[in-house]
Amino acid sequence: MPDTKRTVRATSKSNSYLTSHRLNEIYQALFANYGPQHWWPGDTPFEIIVGAILTQSAAWGNVEKAISNLKKAGALNSVSLRKLELDKIAELIYPSGYYNAKAMKLRAFVEYLGAVHHDSLDKLFSLDISTLRCELLDIHGIGPETADSIILYAARKPIFVIDAYTRRIISRLGLHPVSEDYSSYQALFMENLPADEKMFNEYHALFVRHGKEVCKKKPLCSNCCLRQLCPSASLTSW
Repeated sequence: MPDTKRTVRATSKSNSYLTSHRLNEIYQALFANYGPQHWWPGDTPFEIIVGAILTQSAAWGNVEKAISNLKKAGALNSVSLRKLELDKIAELIYPSGYYNAKAMKLRAFVEYLGAVHHDSLDKLFSLDISTLRCELLDIHGIGPETADSIILYAARKPIFVIDAYTRRIISRLGLHPVSEDYSSYQALFMENLPADEKMFNEYHALFVRHGKEVCKKKPLCSNCCLRQLCPSASLTSW
């Protein structure tokens, strides 16, 4: 009789290899087409964190205007931000949209950083990924995508960021997980690629670039560098 357990293990390993191979193919095709993205733009880790919070439901150009306002006000640090009234923070970050809610989120982060880590990002980033992620998720206004952006881009630790562009592209490529939740999409990358912070950084940035320019809600399949890898490209319903 066949060894069912051994067959299942072999099939699982085979599927994992194929998924890893396809994810690498996708990355290589995107990188060959677009080149390095130099993302996340920011002069300091703190600026990157502020950008990660402000970019929620906002175009990056508007986030840049808000960050510029904070810089001009000398408020792009945790101590200065903590001293400002919420309405003043909201005024400075107005271009990013949802400014009142985001002012509260920035205040929550800087209060946490001061109270728990004495305003030291080095102390915060010395935590292992799992602990760091748990602490960030406990802060008001920081969800999985924002927390992972902070971990990957500011702390420079290997974790894959999942956003709407990544979900859309991966789904069209036929690689979407059975479950549609954030952790399942993240596991697709974390379990099938080496834990490489630089690659995760570049890969996510390439997804954002490709999602904005080509793989839109109504995709431009004729211009797509992933066309040969994408089963959705042949659909005429687009």
